[in-house]
Amino acid sequence: MAYTTLISPEELRQLQARPDNATALMVFDCSFDLMQPEAGERAYREAHIPGAVHADLDNALSARHGVPGKDGNVITQKEAGVPASGGRHPLPSRERFAAWLSSVGFTNAMQAVVYDRNGCNYCGRLWWMLRWMGHEAVAVLDGGLQAWQAAGNPVTGRDEPAHFQSNFVPGTPLERLVDTAQVAASLGTPGQTLVDARAAPRYRGEVEPLDPVAGHIPGALNRPFGENIGPDGRFKPAEQLRAEFEALLADRAPDTVVHHCGSGVSAVPNVLAMRIAGFAPTALYAGSWSEWSNNPGLPTRQGPQP
Repeated sequence: MAYTTLISPEELRQLQARPDNATALMVFDCSFDLMQPEAGERAYREAHIPGAVHADLDNALSARHGVPGKDGNVITQKEAGVPASGGRHPLPSRERFAAWLSSVGFTNAMQAVVYDRNGCNYCGRLWWMLRWMGHEAVAVLDGGLQAWQAAGNPVTGRDEPAHFQSNFVPGTPLERLVDTAQVAASLGTPGQTLVDARAAPRYRGEVEPLDPVAGHIPGALNRPFGENIGPDGRFKPAEQLRAEFEALLADRAPDTVVHHCGSGVSAVPNVLAMRIAGFAPTALYAGSWSEWSNNPGLPTRQGPQP
């Protein structure tokens, strides 16, 4: 049975105990710190789930040039390739991401388990990207590294052995990606419901630490991504998530939802939460506010949710 949304620490331990573990399972540590990009790998090297591969937001999950690569050298635009989205953390092309998956030994036959120590802020990105590549067997470790350790499971700071090169083949996307032109063309229509995952002060335009314009896309609803997580650090129950999203959407159709945030990363916990709640797959505007606010002429709004 494939895990496609969440997996518990107990369920992951059972997978690890299978005799075919080495070829049937790969665990990814996606820990990151937006203000200190090098801190994610440092945290991974201090403590991670045994066997886990580090998936860095900048170096593996984004097509960013001008940032240091794993070898310390600055990534050139040619090396980064043509991204699949805009914004501060542009998606790499499907081909380039497939090449990275192959380089770490991930195959189409594997179950992927992704986690971080950041409330699913970063591992959700890899969950979404694998589904975007047509890979259904990917799940988020509910509660992250904290829940894993709280259950008495081991962590290590060892260097993990390298994996043999594989040949991951992209399939039909299981998630829908939309761009700025599509969002702008549908702005204000019943066929599009924008949901902004940023914290309320940024959404309202009271503060803006990263982008040139404060505020939000006109008509967008606000659902900070942290609202999906309960006091225990795990996703809220499906029934509760469903009730909260139904209240947020009111009379708007769930299948019209387009999620976004600052750079397309923290919007994904909302995408995942709606899947957990039983809604059909919703869309992601990966360029998000960082791309929208850098396009002169596009409308912006400050103030509370409509």
